[in-house]
Amino acid sequence: MSTMKPGTWAYAEEFPLEPEVIETARRRGGELGCTPVSPGTGAALSMLAAAVAARAVVEIGTGAGTSGLWLLRGMPADGVLTTIDIEPEHQRAAKQAYAEAGIASQRTRTISGSALEVLPRLADGAYDLVLVDGDKPEYPQYVEQAVRLLRRGGVLAIDNMLWHDRVADPAVRDQTTVVLRDLGKQLRDDERLVVSLLPVGDGLLTAVKR
Repeated sequence: MSTMKPGTWAYAEEFPLEPEVIETARRRGGELGCTPVSPGTGAALSMLAAAVAARAVVEIGTGAGTSGLWLLRGMPADGVLTTIDIEPEHQRAAKQAYAEAGIASQRTRTISGSALEVLPRLADGAYDLVLVDGDKPEYPQYVEQAVRLLRRGGVLAIDNMLWHDRVADPAVRDQTTVVLRDLGKQLRDDERLVVSLLPVGDGLLTAVKR
């Protein structure tokens, strides 16, 4: 049983040093209404990208570029981020953030459209890391595609898997919470994956493809 206290959790969440350019992107995302990842979640994404030397990354849900910047920080200098979002305004904000961070244009590929239409066009086993952070009811379909896209040893990261403390409360039965709770249990039992649920931000489920 965990003995983590709120102060300890807050200390760990605020422990990463958030670069100014990422802080700016996070604030811009809040203004656009697309909830950005927290510094704790972002630092975890950087670490995961660095751990697998992720040269090919797919991000489902561009937002204003906050999570993309964290991923790029962990990726090798020749790594390419492919990011998908249905909102052109979000991608414009993300491109601005990448430019402000000095990211070379060839290192990012932004695709406007529905992820469920874009993902099937991407190659099997060609990616080192996939981040899922899009429309919550569609998470199961995203994850099905993500596992296909990952190489063996690749990393799956899924944000918001604690969903504002609702997933942990079995009495909460709204549709989004149930979808995320059931998905977490399904992935935990999936023999293709080695899974951990990290209590950073709004919950980051991570898995390595066997």
